[in-house]
Amino acid sequence: MNQSIPSHLRPFVAKQHYHAYTPIDHAVWRYVMRQNHHFLEDTAHEAFTEELKSSGINIEEIPKVSDMNRQLAKIGWGAAIVDGLIPGTAFFDFQAHGILPIATAIRQKSNIEYTPAPDILHEAAGHAPILFDETYSTFVKLIGNIGANAFATEEEHEVFEATRHLSIVMEDPNSADEEICEAKRLLAEKQDAVTGLSEAEQVSRIFWWTVEFGLIAGLHQPKIFGAGLLSSVGESKHCLSNSVTKRPFSIEEAIQTSYDVTSMQQQLFVCESFEQLINMVEKFGETLAFRKGGTNAIEKAIRSNQIAHIEFNSGLQVTGVFKEVMKDELGKAIYVKTSGPTALSAQNEQLVHHGTDRHADGFGAPIGVLQGGTSLEYKTEADLKRLGIEVNKLMQITFESGIEVSGHVTDMVFHHGHIILLTIDECLVTYGDRVLFHPTWGAFDLAIGSEIVSARPYAADYDAFFDIKPSGDEDEDRESPCLTPLENLFAEVRELREVSFSIDLIHSVVGKLKVEFPEEWLLRLEIIELLEEYEPESLIKQELLNELLELRKQDRFARLIENGLDVIYDRKGVTA
Repeated sequence: MNQSIPSHLRPFVAKQHYHAYTPIDHAVWRYVMRQNHHFLEDTAHEAFTEELKSSGINIEEIPKVSDMNRQLAKIGWGAAIVDGLIPGTAFFDFQAHGILPIATAIRQKSNIEYTPAPDILHEAAGHAPILFDETYSTFVKLIGNIGANAFATEEEHEVFEATRHLSIVMEDPNSADEEICEAKRLLAEKQDAVTGLSEAEQVSRIFWWTVEFGLIAGLHQPKIFGAGLLSSVGESKHCLSNSVTKRPFSIEEAIQTSYDVTSMQQQLFVCESFEQLINMVEKFGETLAFRKGGTNAIEKAIRSNQIAHIEFNSGLQVTGVFKEVMKDELGKAIYVKTSGPTALSAQNEQLVHHGTDRHADGFGAPIGVLQGGTSLEYKTEADLKRLGIEVNKLMQITFESGIEVSGHVTDMVFHHGHIILLTIDECLVTYGDRVLFHPTWGAFDLAIGSEIVSARPYAADYDAFFDIKPSGDEDEDRESPCLTPLENLFAEVRELREVSFSIDLIHSVVGKLKVEFPEEWLLRLEIIELLEEYEPESLIKQELLNELLELRKQDRFARLIENGLDVIYDRKGVTA
C-alpha cells in the first residue's frame, strides 16, 4: 500500500495493529454502525447507504484498512493508516492524491456518541462509502488539493499541537480530570492568540461545513453527506431536528462561520449539489497564494514561519523558512530573504549543487525588472551576452527598484532554454545605503525572475530537501491484549452471536454482569438483541430490560440506551 503514497506523506503513515482491538472496541464499532445503518437508511445521501459495503466496511467488526484499500482502488482511491491528528497540509494532501487517511484508534465507550479525536468510526465509516459517488470524489480531491496548498500562521500551528494534545488526553482512559482541564485551557490560550483568517483556516471551515458536516438537496428535506454526521450516533439524529438551524451553503458564509470540535453543531449548511460545491471551491482556490502569487503570497509564507517555497516566473523555486520581504513605496516586493537551510529547484526537482549544504545560512533574491523595463527570465544566453552578462566577465545591473548587483559571473543555469540562475563571485548587492550581500560572504546566486507566481507551504523537492532515503516497511503487529473480566464477557457474547447460541452461557454471562458490572449498558443491549432473536419469551430478557430502563434514568445513559433499543425493536425517530 505504501508504494502508492508520495514519499513526503509516508512519515505520517502508521500501522493498524488489528489484533490490539479488544472485544469492547468491536462492540463500540458495532453499536455505532447498527445505529447509523438503522437511522441513516432514509436520511443519508443515497451514495452512502448504497456503497457502504463496497468500501470494505461491515457492521459486525472493525474493518481492516488493507481491505478498504483494495476496495477503494476500484474507484481510483486508496486508504492509508495515520496516527491520530496530522498536520492540515498532510491531511489534505492525502486526499488530493486520492488517498483516504484513516486513524485506526477507536473511541472509548464513554465517548461513543461523539469524540473530537480522529478515530476509525469517523474516518472509515464516515468518509469512505460516499467516495464511490464520482462527483463527490472529484470535490474531495479538489478541496484536498486546495487545502494542501493553503498557508496557516505560526499561531495556528501552535493551535494544532494543542488540539492534538487535547485529543490524546481525552481519549486516554487514564487521564485525570485535571489533565483534561489543563489541556483545554492550553488550547483556549493558543486559540485566543490567533488573529485573522488564514488560508488554512478558511479551507478548514469550508471542509468542516461540507465534507465533515454537510447536508445536501435543499432546506426542506436535506440529506446527510458529512462524515461527522454519518459517523456520530447522536449527531446524525440531532442534525435533522428543528433545534439545528439550516442555512443555504455559500463559500463566504462558511468561511465566516467558526465551529466547535468538542460539541454537537447548532447550525449546518445545506448545499444544492456536489456540482455546486465544485464550482464554488474552484473559484475560491483562485484567491490563494499558490495560484495568485505576488507580494501577499510571500507575506503568507513569512507568517507561517514554516518550510515553504516560492516560485518565480522563470520557473526557479526557492525552498526555506521565509523571514523578510522588502517592498517599494507601492508595497510591491523587491527583495525576499530566507533564514537557515534553503534549496533551489525547478519543476520540483532540486538543482545540482544548490541544496541546503550550499545555502545553509539562508538565501536572498531581488524581484523585479531591470531599469528600462527589461526582464531577465525569458533571456537566452545570446540575449544575456547583449546585456553584458556572460560567464567569466564582470557584470553590473540595476533593478527598477534601485537594487544594484555587480560582480564576476562564474556560472549560468538554464531551464527550457531560459536563464533561471546566475552565480556571481566578488558580488556586491546594495539597496541605497543598505548592503544586501557583501563580496566577503562568498558566491552570490542571483535568482532570475521579475514576479512571484506562486507560494506553497512545503518544500518544492521534499526528498532532496530533507534527504529522504527509501526504507522498507515494517510488518510486525502487536500481540493481542490481555483481556479484562469485562472484555472477556464481551468476547463470550460475540462468540454466542457469531458461532453458536447457548442459553446456558447467556445465564452465566448475565450472572457475572449483575454482580460485577451493574452499570454496563452496552453488553446488556447485546444480550437482549440475542435473546430477542433466539429466546424472545425468556424471563432473563425482561430482567435485563428492566435493568436498562432503570439505568436510563441517569442522564449519561438515557439516550444511549434509548437509541440501542430503537435499533433492536426497529423504532425510528429524530431527537428534538
